[in-house]
Amino acid sequence: MDRFAELTTFCAVAACGGFSAAARQLGVVTSSVTRVVDALEGRLGAVLLNRSTRSVTLTEAGRAYYEDAQRILAQLDAADDAASTGALGAAGVLRVAAPVTFAALHIAPILPALRARHPRLALDLRLSDSAVSLVDESIDVAIRIGSLDPEATLVARRLAGHGRVLCASPAYLQRHGVPQAPAELSRHDCLQFSYAEHRRGWRLGRKDDGETGMQVEEVAIKGVVQADNAEILRQAAVAGLGIAMLARWLVHEDLRAGRLVQVLEDYEVNPGPMDVALYALYQANRRGSESIRSFVELLAEHLARSGVPLE
Repeated sequence: MDRFAELTTFCAVAACGGFSAAARQLGVVTSSVTRVVDALEGRLGAVLLNRSTRSVTLTEAGRAYYEDAQRILAQLDAADDAASTGALGAAGVLRVAAPVTFAALHIAPILPALRARHPRLALDLRLSDSAVSLVDESIDVAIRIGSLDPEATLVARRLAGHGRVLCASPAYLQRHGVPQAPAELSRHDCLQFSYAEHRRGWRLGRKDDGETGMQVEEVAIKGVVQADNAEILRQAAVAGLGIAMLARWLVHEDLRAGRLVQVLEDYEVNPGPMDVALYALYQANRRGSESIRSFVELLAEHLARSGVPLE
């Protein structure tokens, strides 16, 4: 039995919580996954998984084996990176997880250049607006929006800021007027992101000339469109349906082209202490990966060339 196949299959079952899900991830039939795990447990003389009709969970021995197996697979990836960097440059399959809208706007455009520069490199894009585990999902690079966890063990490369702006189409502003103060937003159609907590307000801050710091106002808003996808809200704003709060990296081309106009420019949107940004994340033992470095560098070049601010 191929020991590498055993480790890969077992880790997939443990990460996915089931044989069928692991089979889909690996691209094989469920019976093959079952046979490999059964053979592994038989060879070890230990039960690694608790099986029931509804779920598959790790036994105590399985948890310890899973942790060791993950480390071994990560070390194999790092060894492959070190060996292939000098011989082939960027090569093999690079698995990248990214938010859907960001990938459409900023990863899709670099694919031709990536292919031209690194013909031996294949890209496997896993698109989701939810954060995924790099280890459990076998992801090489994850593009994430958020603030850094100081205790995290991942390497983080800052790609762009995530500052947000209030914007609307020229046609909408001509019909309804340009708001001059946050309180006036309550009289406008506002395009809002659908949050789980059903928030119905926007926070805006403005530094005053005194020593009191940032003066923050929270404004109740309403509108005819809400969505849990920022690209839908961007298109609605361009179509003249209202004022939207969107990330600058998402609308910078629209602002530059005049399809959208920023309003209340003197105010900071959603002010707070967190340094929220776009990051490329990868495991520390993959620092030497030429494939990771090549992809991240090309993406950073594209964002800078497109005028997306780093801060």
